Order: sequence, then C-alpha cells, then structure tokens
Amino acid sequence: MQRKVNMLMVLFSLIGGLIGFMVGEWLLHSLLGQWPRVVVVGLYFGIVAFFIGLFCLIAEMISPRLSGASWRQRYVGHSWKFLVPATLIMLFIAGLTLEFVHQLDLGGSRPVKDITLVIDNSGSMRDTDPANDRYKAAKQMIGEMDSEKKVAVIVFNDKADLLQPYIQVKDQAAKESIYNKIDALKPTEGGTDIGLSLSEAMKHIKDNDTAGRGTMVVLLSDGFSEMNTGEALAEYQRQGIAVHTIGLSLVDAKGAGLLQDIANQSGGQYYDVTKADELSFVFEQIYNKIGERTLITERTGPLKDSGYYTALRVAALVLIGAALGLALGLVFDNRHLARSFAIGGAVAGLMSGILLEAGLTGQPFNDAVIRLLADLILACVITLFTLVVPVQENLRLREGRQRPGSTGRSGGSFAARQQESRNKGF
Repeated sequence: MQRKVNMLMVLFSLIGGLIGFMVGEWLLHSLLGQWPRVVVVGLYFGIVAFFIGLFCLIAEMISPRLSGASWRQRYVGHSWKFLVPATLIMLFIAGLTLEFVHQLDLGGSRPVKDITLVIDNSGSMRDTDPANDRYKAAKQMIGEMDSEKKVAVIVFNDKADLLQPYIQVKDQAAKESIYNKIDALKPTEGGTDIGLSLSEAMKHIKDNDTAGRGTMVVLLSDGFSEMNTGEALAEYQRQGIAVHTIGLSLVDAKGAGLLQDIANQSGGQYYDVTKADELSFVFEQIYNKIGERTLITERTGPLKDSGYYTALRVAALVLIGAALGLALGLVFDNRHLARSFAIGGAVAGLMSGILLEAGLTGQPFNDAVIRLLADLILACVITLFTLVVPVQENLRLREGRQRPGSTGRSGGSFAARQQESRNKGF
C-alpha cells in the first residue's frame, strides 16, 4: 500500500470544479424557480461531478500516477464508458434524493406556497402613492416567485374586488397576465374597508382550499376603518394564516394601531413605510421570510437558524462528497482508489457543508463565491486524499515485467478480475 498523489490530477480537478461551478451557476440562475428545486439541485451536483471526473480522467491519462501505465494502455476505454453514468447520472440521482429529503417539512413546519396580496386602492392613495409604487412592488414580488407558488390579488376601497384569482406562476407568461391586470387598474374614489378586504381574502382562500398548502396574506393600506379584529381574524388564527401588514404614510395613529393588531393577532409582522418608493424593499423583506431553502442556497424564513436543517445540510454534503469520491473510483475501475476517494469525499463534503451553512447570506455575489469555494474543496481534497488513505501498489504491473504475458493491471481493478476469469475459462 502506497501513499502517493497525482499533482496534475489535483490541478485538473480544480479546473474541472471551476468549469462545473460556472455551468452550475448558469443552471441555478436559468432554472431555479422555473423547474422543481429537487431537479435543479440534482443537476447542479451532477454537472459539477461530471466536470471534476472528466478532468481527473484527462489528468490520469496524461500522467497515470495512480492507476499505472497498464491502465492507460489497456483499460482507459472502460473509464470513458463509466464517466457519464458514474458522475453525471449517479450524482444527479444522489443530489435529487438528498434535496427531496431536505425539502420535507418536519416538526409541523409548513412553507408558504400561496400568497394573497390585498392592496388599498381608495381615493386617499392618490396622495400617499401618486406614482403607484405599491403596484410596482407587488409586481416585483410576483416576479421573484418560483413555479410552485400561487398568487391572488385583491384591491379594495369601501368594497373589495378580486382582481386576480389564484394562479400558479409557472412561467413568465402567467406572470405577464397578472402584470397586465395590475397595469389596467385605475385610481378610484371611496373610503377604506379593511375588514371587508380580509373577509374577501379568506373567502377566496377557502373557496380554493389553499390553507392546507401554506398560505400568507400581505395587506397594504394607508387608512383606518372600524372593525372587530378578533372576529375578522378568527378564521385566520384557526388555519394558521399570517397576515403581514404595511402602513403607508400613516398620520393617523389609529390606522397604524389597527394594522399592528392585525399582524400581531395573526402571527404576521407590521411594516411602517413613510415613502412609497420604499415599498419594493418591504415586499422583498416579506417574501424572504416565507421559508425558502435548498442545499446550495441560503435558508430563509422561520427555519433560518434551525439546528435540524443545519445538520441535514452538512450531512447531505458529506454524502454528496462520498458519492463523488466513489464515482471517481468507478471511473478508474479501482476499488482501492474508490475507498480513498470516498473517504476523502466525505471529509471534503463535511468541510463544504460547514462552509455553505456558515457563508451563505442571500447576497448573489457572496453566495456564488461560497459555492465556488465549496466546489473547489470537493475537487481538491478528494484528489489529495491518496496521501492519507493509501492505495495498493501496482503488483501485477511489476509481475508483468518479470513474466511476459501478464495483464499488468492493478490488483484493485474490477475489470481486471473479470478479464482473468474469462482467460481461465479458455
């Protein structure tokens, strides 16, 4: 057993990790929110594994330090055949499965799938929001929603109108249809009936049976209306539906107090906004609290600091790293390399998981850098780990120099043992 390392493989694995990262980032920005998260995350890990495996294979072909010259002469064709199944496909399945487990809602937690926007369109809004920034903010929130979300829009003054019934924002065309309805709204006269708007929102939620999916209401107003908050919110409390309220340019203390009571009694949060152009930031804050999570992006919402999901992410990355190491061993058809790489992959996965958990912040550039470092750690540590876990010396190659006709294949090879069995049959 020897401890040795192929430094060219270490270098090439880093190059493969970098290319895999770039392709993976493109996938995240293009598909996350359009495709199911489990599929996108699975593809991300599969792509990274494929490029790491590809460049490790190229490096070992150039300088067969670990597998030996006999492997390059006789069995490199097998490695090319194993490359895609062992890396892209196997890591896609592993990533998809682990992301599916990560998405399971345990301990009674229920992520928000449906969002009801209840927006004041009374006559006073002409003064408090003359540029209709509230609608721009609502459209921006809708634009951020992924394909699994549903949204409904209710506008109100002294009456409540269902502008957009619940619709799944499965693609850009669905979002554009909502934008067109919002853009067609005209300023109105009339007062402000917040109680009626909440009743209309609950009626629509019950008609569409969305409460069981996880529902949230966002209510924006600049006024006050007499109402019995306990009665109006009884059904919201029973079904566990939070109402987040936004008070825009409220000079009447009673209006601010009413919206605070609605938020507090329903389990939501109240936001006080003095300038309409700040509404986009507030809508973004609210959306970030609904509890999004994947293995490779920031965890938001009430589970942001969950110890369970912290441990689950780190454990998943350990398994991903071990699977990547095993995949490289299969590519080289060498059980000793598979053991060394798999152990190294588990260690690299632990390091990457801790890095992702501690470093992801929700800032796009920062998170991309953290994912890059995690990918490079996976690539580098795995290929360096033959210095820690030794691989078997190439005994058959040595015997082949003494006895002409020897197969010259490493004792760790699966394919070599199969070839020997076929030769004995002759």
